[in-house]
Amino acid sequence: MNSRFFYDLIALALFSAVIVLGVPALMGYDGFELNTFARYLSLAIVSMALALSWGTAGLLNLGQAATFGMGAYAMAMHLKLRASDGLPDFMGWNNVEKLPAVWVPFESLSFTLLAGLLVPAAVGGLIAIFMFRARIAGVFVAVITLAFLVAFQLLVIEQQGLTGGQNGLTGLAPLTLFGWTVDTYSASFYYLVAGCLTVALALGVYLSHSKFGLILRAIREDAERTRFFGYNVATYQTVIFCISAALAGWAGMLYVLVLEFASPTYMGVSFSLAIVIWCAVGGRESVLAAAAGAIIVNVLEGRLSDVFVEGWHMLLGIVFVLVVMFMPRGIYGVIVDVVHKINEARRGGRQNAAEEALLPATIQTNRER
Repeated sequence: MNSRFFYDLIALALFSAVIVLGVPALMGYDGFELNTFARYLSLAIVSMALALSWGTAGLLNLGQAATFGMGAYAMAMHLKLRASDGLPDFMGWNNVEKLPAVWVPFESLSFTLLAGLLVPAAVGGLIAIFMFRARIAGVFVAVITLAFLVAFQLLVIEQQGLTGGQNGLTGLAPLTLFGWTVDTYSASFYYLVAGCLTVALALGVYLSHSKFGLILRAIREDAERTRFFGYNVATYQTVIFCISAALAGWAGMLYVLVLEFASPTYMGVSFSLAIVIWCAVGGRESVLAAAAGAIIVNVLEGRLSDVFVEGWHMLLGIVFVLVVMFMPRGIYGVIVDVVHKINEARRGGRQNAAEEALLPATIQTNRER
């Protein structure tokens, strides 16, 4: 752990204070506005999850939306069973006469929460083992994960009797947590989502600055050299892939609570690319910056769509192109460069002051000689 770890902890504390205290006060505790911002916070979790694998280990996962969707469907299945008297309505429409065995365990909330984390992690682990034991790297990781995303979305759509097909899962019951019936338009629900984001970011900051994170950065810079020093590169890559997938599943569960339905669009290519954009805008080198990037971009989308009903996609696209051209390291990179220049200027000023202070003594010494 170095001084940057403590700076990140301070930044995390400030960030958490803003989203927990500042945002609700700014919104006037309006239920609709808090629900909208809770959606942004849930998307911030999946963005920071991508930053862990992409920014720390150099693994660009274009299929992050698949694991996000797994978590979303896990929560939606539980809430759909709570809203149904026996068999969910869409199954009756598809001539399914008995509740499928895969649905039965989701009657338990505990199983649902575990499945929302462990199933994405397990699937991500299987893909990672296939890729990294074969030493697949670079753009090929992106291509394979994107191919998996497309195949998985098609599977979900085709299994209409199990997943609701193109319509997804709607008509969900509210979540009951420890006797508390969650109202997604309440301040308490907003604090729940904000707390989840804070915990996820704390985990991400710790992993990024631990020895584990240091080895991942070494793998990102030169995998062969890291392997030469005796580290099992494939194992480290697989572990971070699993952690990133589990966090994406967590975000998916929260997202379903906010929107109150699950859809195959959560696993779409456009959504997965949007996650990459959020991470890139904020800065993939920092989980905090990636989370902030997701919030900033989604706020801009909401505001631009209100002002420019027709052309807001084009305006947002122009912003993204400019970011990629002039800020390749995102907002985080700009901040780091500015801080670095300020520190260099201070060091230069101190050095000049020291030289000026020594100048009279140097002149006197030369005169005596």
